[in-house]
Amino acid sequence: MLLVTGATGGLGSLVLDRLAGRADLVAGTRDLARARPGVPARRVDFDDPAALPEAFAGVDTLLFVSAGYGEDDVVIARHDAAVSAAEQAGVRHLVYTSLTAAGDHLPYAAPHRWTERRLRDSSVDWTVLRNGLYAELLGLLAAPDPDGRITAPLGAGRLAAVAREDLADVAARVLTEVSAGATDHRGRTYELVGERAVGGADVARALSGPGRPAVRYEPGTLAGARAAVAASGAQPFQVPMLVGTLSAVAAGFLDGTGGDLGALLGRPSRPALDVIAGAADAQSPAARPRG
Repeated sequence: MLLVTGATGGLGSLVLDRLAGRADLVAGTRDLARARPGVPARRVDFDDPAALPEAFAGVDTLLFVSAGYGEDDVVIARHDAAVSAAEQAGVRHLVYTSLTAAGDHLPYAAPHRWTERRLRDSSVDWTVLRNGLYAELLGLLAAPDPDGRITAPLGAGRLAAVAREDLADVAARVLTEVSAGATDHRGRTYELVGERAVGGADVARALSGPGRPAVRYEPGTLAGARAAVAASGAQPFQVPMLVGTLSAVAAGFLDGTGGDLGALLGRPSRPALDVIAGAADAQSPAARPRG
């Protein structure tokens, strides 16, 4: 049996798409009402650790999508519960979606590194997918305001952003091969970052393409960004997460390319700017259904 946690989330649902049709596929979600029709589902709630061993019973291969929405101590407790339950249930191989090594400068890195260490000390075979920051996230951080200005304080920094679709492709490949008995992913940590780093000015040019209004890159300050995030209704822990991400990009800590993405995809990766421009087009008034 192959179980995907976070199956109704952005990454987990994409992985399910790629594994569709497998007779042994199970979706794990904390909200069964949102489970995908046609795919068996189990309730997997990392905040209910006592129920996790039963949820993982009979699972041979587990995709453990990080449960990163929370303070570090909350996330670490969730991840410890998940790994402990996998050990108790006899899961053979656990694939964990972590954070790129360059992300050590980010405020939310600690739970990922803690979980990697927990896996190294565990009784299950494991593979770590160190995912880079999503191109979709950069598109949100660098979204233009109504006046066509990108004011995100990215400075001259760049981000080796990666398309979430590509990360789902890699996860599906690793899961498929592991579940078929392949051993070459055992104990491996893969760095999955974009093959080209892009910054605020690049995003502005991509969003100013043919048929689009002009977009200007006029970066603001981190203080201004902090105030805006705090006033947006974000949870308290989200403020340093978002501002810290902006700061790390601006300081040039997340612009490293290379890694294992291309080799695992077996093809060129999706350009981050194409992903961002496509998402912007999909959100434009002209693209929205009427009536």
